[in-house]
Amino acid sequence: MDCGICRTVAGESGNRDEAIFDNGLWHVRHGGAPYGVPGWLMLITKRHVPGPWAFSDEEAQSLGPTIRHVGQILLEATGALRIYTAWMGESWPHFHAHLVPRYASMPKDAKAWGAFDLQRAAGAGEIQVDLAEVDRLTKLLRERLAASPPP
Repeated sequence: MDCGICRTVAGESGNRDEAIFDNGLWHVRHGGAPYGVPGWLMLITKRHVPGPWAFSDEEAQSLGPTIRHVGQILLEATGALRIYTAWMGESWPHFHAHLVPRYASMPKDAKAWGAFDLQRAAGAGEIQVDLAEVDRLTKLLRERLAASPPP
């Protein structure tokens, strides 16, 4: 199977260097262009697994502490009011959770589920995201998770 996520996790996607953290179970990266908001992260299983119901015991035990830790670091690094989190798992055979900072000021005043439409809006040219801020946060989050990896 030709899997885009496997290529991304292996660093073969040709995209900007958006990888932030990687261990035996998880790959964390900036959500990728088009950017809905700076700091939009994705937590992705390293192996093909459609969702939590198919996790190994190790993945199941790791998900909560990992998502909490990554979310806390994201909250501190961005100064966001909260971190929206959702997963659906329809596009690729890898579980992936979106962690989206909800800032005091959001493009299109997006809140709740509306924040998840910002990536589509960016792709349609309806909003512009500061790429320097994307790069700054990617570097900062990479440094913070290297210094303090998830448990």
